[in-house]
Amino acid sequence: MASEPSAPDYVLEIPVHLRWGDMDINNHINNVQISRLFEEARVRSFHEWISDGPRNFSFLVARQDIEFSAPVHYSTHPVIIRSCIGRVGRSSFTMALRLFDKEGVLCATAETTLVVVDPAVGRPTPIPDQLREVLLKSLGEPVKFHSARANTAG
Repeated sequence: MASEPSAPDYVLEIPVHLRWGDMDINNHINNVQISRLFEEARVRSFHEWISDGPRNFSFLVARQDIEFSAPVHYSTHPVIIRSCIGRVGRSSFTMALRLFDKEGVLCATAETTLVVVDPAVGRPTPIPDQLREVLLKSLGEPVKFHSARANTAG
């Protein structure tokens, strides 16, 4: 059950500073560190969207896909991660995240699927109304990867 976008242009811009130790032998930010930058943006996004108040829900990362389009070089200037909700389903939703360097070059794109779980039993559960309302207000442009993803299960 996909939801209609209510604000397709929504985007939250999150500046994230790099660390010297994030670099690898090739003098650019390591791909594992890029994943951590996206994690930081997810946490900050939800802090912005749900800053205070009790939460009667929990969610877990079910999948994260990252497409790298340019290297990220160390700088004392923060990278900017643009964050929004890409899709809202019955018990899961996706976040669309785009990382830009200090010159505004798109360096990486991530789509993270999160599943709402009942913390008592650890099983998926429908998205609570309180969370669904927040997610729908944060809808933006879903991720479109450049290369087709193939199912490699076999």
